[in-house]
Amino acid sequence: MDERERTSCPECDPLTRREFLKSAGLVAVAGAAGAALPVFAAPKTTAAGKAAASMPETVVKSLYDSLTPGQREKIALPWSHPNRTHVEANWAIVEQTVGDFFNRDQQAMIAEIFQGVTAEEFHPKFVKQMQDDSGGIGTYHVAIFGDPSSEQFEWVMTGRHMTVRASGHSVPNRAFGGPIFYGHATTFNEKADHAGNVFWYQAQRANEVYKALDGKQRKQALIEVAPAEDAIRFRGEHGALPGIAVSELSRDQRELVQGVMHDILAPYRPSDVKEALRELNAAGGMEKLHLSFYKQEDLGNDGVWDIWRLEGPAFVWHFRGAPHVHTWVNIAAAPDAA
Repeated sequence: MDERERTSCPECDPLTRREFLKSAGLVAVAGAAGAALPVFAAPKTTAAGKAAASMPETVVKSLYDSLTPGQREKIALPWSHPNRTHVEANWAIVEQTVGDFFNRDQQAMIAEIFQGVTAEEFHPKFVKQMQDDSGGIGTYHVAIFGDPSSEQFEWVMTGRHMTVRASGHSVPNRAFGGPIFYGHATTFNEKADHAGNVFWYQAQRANEVYKALDGKQRKQALIEVAPAEDAIRFRGEHGALPGIAVSELSRDQRELVQGVMHDILAPYRPSDVKEALRELNAAGGMEKLHLSFYKQEDLGNDGVWDIWRLEGPAFVWHFRGAPHVHTWVNIAAAPDAA
């Protein structure tokens, strides 16, 4: 199949598309192309939903309680530690690795926490990514910030192509508990079709939007040189954003962007997806976002743009597909959210 044909990831959805639109408060946009975008409404959460959402954090407490004094000294860090809010493409939040530092029961708890913060159907894809990139979860690094017996704590796992968090919503107005990172390299220099890359479908979906743009819109959206991939600080309301404003798109084009939003959030657990949508809505919603594509590093010179970016005043989703996939995410309710 041509890589530019419509591609989605229904098998890895944390929410069905209909559930996603309902929980996000998205409804069909009536009227002319210039009609305002709907905002994302905060979804209602039942008691059962809260229990399900808190499950990985419950395991974090069990992991913390199981640590020996020597282990706590190495991987239990104060909430104020600078590594809590740090993010990189390949880094060790602490020196110790899961496979070498933790006993078998603790390793099982770490695997359970990680599974809990990912979407059920997508989790095997994360496992494949970690195996391809680093030899599996045993080579990754885990730290716990704060005390899980309190209301302010965060579990973070890092390594090659990974920064993922379980925070118990300890960081108000900040999706995922802080900036996250994901990526994959089936080989360091992937070919244009990115065969086997578990995240390439996201670029294919974004490129559907580009194909739907007219000539004038493409000129606005397509930029020669991409910003640094780790440039994910918020620009705020007064910062000039690159690319084309989502609010300027037609109804059909906006629906495509909404589909992209659904699919890039698909790898993560529903409660984190809903939280990300709440923060986006609080910062102005989809109408505040800009979408940009970059000519730089177009693998195969095929016009399927390997680098693209969704950005708003307090939202950055930067996807870099060359030479392999790196993705940087930073979402808050406001540019100054802690």
